[in-house]
Order: sequence, then structure tokens, then C-alpha cells
Amino acid sequence: MYNSNIPSDTEVPSTAKLIKSTIIAAVTAGILLITVVMPAEYGIDPTGAGKALGLTRMGEIKTSLAIEASEDAAMDKQAVTVVKSVSEPTPVPDPVVEIKTHEMSITLAPDEGTEIKVVMKKGAKVDYVWETNGGKANFDVHGDSKDLKINYHNYYKGSDQKREGSLVAEFEGSHGWFWRNRTKEPLTITIKTNGEYSSIKRY
Repeated sequence: MYNSNIPSDTEVPSTAKLIKSTIIAAVTAGILLITVVMPAEYGIDPTGAGKALGLTRMGEIKTSLAIEASEDAAMDKQAVTVVKSVSEPTPVPDPVVEIKTHEMSITLAPDEGTEIKVVMKKGAKVDYVWETNGGKANFDVHGDSKDLKINYHNYYKGSDQKREGSLVAEFEGSHGWFWRNRTKEPLTITIKTNGEYSSIKRY
């Protein structure tokens, strides 16, 4: 038995024919690339054939559309970045307010006066309570500020043996209490403070 389908030597292409066919195919592909593909896809027409066939204009339109699409994508990305930076601002931590607490006692001779003040920012609050060891004392709650050129700002005044409440600063500066002993005996006044102030001082 033998295979009758095996071609004879005369039917098999020679090496020379294969090389020739390969060269012809390569040259044909190159010609098509230059005359058809390059003009139609990229608008490049070195031979002028693409223009004659109307392919060059097609390639120019494709190239222009590709450039526009790239520019639009870049602008969209930039717009997203700007919107994100506006809608997501960097959080700023709230300033820490230091709360201070003090207790002070002062003794006033008859007709003697003195004052105690705390240094506060505008809007800061201090809670306080003061009382004497006996009689009433005249008092004046006020504030002042050298930076703002405020010599005297009255909150309230009166005469009492004990007083408590809250003092909210209407401006940045020194705020506090003035007492005068209008009795005929020495008078001791004790004050307790708790609030948002940086320092306390007797004048």
C-alpha cells in the first residue's frame, strides 16, 4: 500500500518561487500601507495616491478627532481634581481652649479698694463666685484693653456680700472685679474663678 496523494516533485513549489512570492507579498503590503493605510488612518500621504482616492481627508479627520478626544479627557481629569479639592477641604483642627481655675483671698482695710482681672479673648467665658467674710463690699465688674485703646468698659456694679455668675468678654483684653470696703472693719474677700482665660492678676 502507498499514498497516492503525495505530490510529485513537479507539483511542489521550488524555493525560488517561494522567495519570489514572499517578496511580491511584502512589496504589495508596503504599497498598500503607503497608498491606502497611512492616508486613511493617519492622514499621511507621501505618494499623493491617498488624496486622489479621497483617503487622506479621512485620515486627517480621524487624527483630529483623536487629538480632540485626548484634550477633552485631560480637561475632564483636571475638572474632577478641582472639584475634589473644593468639595473636600483640608480639615482644620479646632483651637484648644485651656480652662483655668483659681482661688484668691484679699483683705481690705476700711475705704481700701483693689481689683482682680483675668486676660481673655473675645467671646471667652469665666464663671465666678466671690463673697466677703462679713459685711457688704461695693463692686464694679468691668474690662479694658490697651491694644484696642479701651480704658474702661462697664458690665455691672453694685453692693453685696456674695455674688456669682458668668462673665463673657466683649473684646480681647483684661476683665474682672473691683471692690472697695465701705465698712469700718477690715473685710476679707475670697473669689473663685473657672474659665477660658490665660492669666489672673491682682492690681
